[in-house]
Amino acid sequence: MTDPKGDRDARDAGTETQDGSHETRDELVRAGTTQLEVVEIREGAFGAHGTGDTSGFGGLTRPVVMPGASQKPYGGWFDEVAERLEAGTGLGDAIEKVVVDRGEITFHIRRQLLLEAVTRLRNDPVLRFEFCSSVSGVHFPHETGREMHVAYHLLSMTHNRRIRLEVTAPEEDPHVPSVVSIYPTADWQERETWDMFGIIFDGHPALTRILMPDDWPGHPQRKDYPLGGIPVEYKGGTVPPPDQRRSYS
Repeated sequence: MTDPKGDRDARDAGTETQDGSHETRDELVRAGTTQLEVVEIREGAFGAHGTGDTSGFGGLTRPVVMPGASQKPYGGWFDEVAERLEAGTGLGDAIEKVVVDRGEITFHIRRQLLLEAVTRLRNDPVLRFEFCSSVSGVHFPHETGREMHVAYHLLSMTHNRRIRLEVTAPEEDPHVPSVVSIYPTADWQERETWDMFGIIFDGHPALTRILMPDDWPGHPQRKDYPLGGIPVEYKGGTVPPPDQRRSYS
């Protein structure tokens, strides 16, 4: 009979990495190197604060933190990938910062150099990140001038490695180069990100909506998008749509 607690202890000990590479988590992430970055301070509960909060949590203050930039050496093959990427022609300034957290590495790339960066990541024989498994958007309204984020997950089948790229753009100029010419799998993923977040992928072969109707106004997964909705009936009682319910804020 197995010991569940023993299994948890083994996982917590960090003997494996999420990407399944041969290095252990301890080799990839050096102890004491993670710095936290406070990106927002939230007050109250459920979007409410002050006297309008009937829950009693109006005085709650909670910082929203993200892992900050990591310092070299990153550990294991992370350093090899970072150095090889930076060594590419014109890519010396492509990386804004590198974040190593929970056995994973994220390269924050300047959007004007994204196409050159992914070309090197795919074609360089030491790197060989041949497959883009995901393109997704995130909206951070509080990050003035960097509100729109695009995350790319890349896989090297040759070396059995995974990395993440992240690119930012302002809401007033939500343009990011399309990577479809390098990674054809990004075609519909970029269309979905445009549809949901309004991020424009310059050079995409057919940037049209993929989920919402063509004439749909706005982009539903932006955090400033109105809730809307329809009333829902429960055994004779009716719950109004979210935009018509009482607001505590």
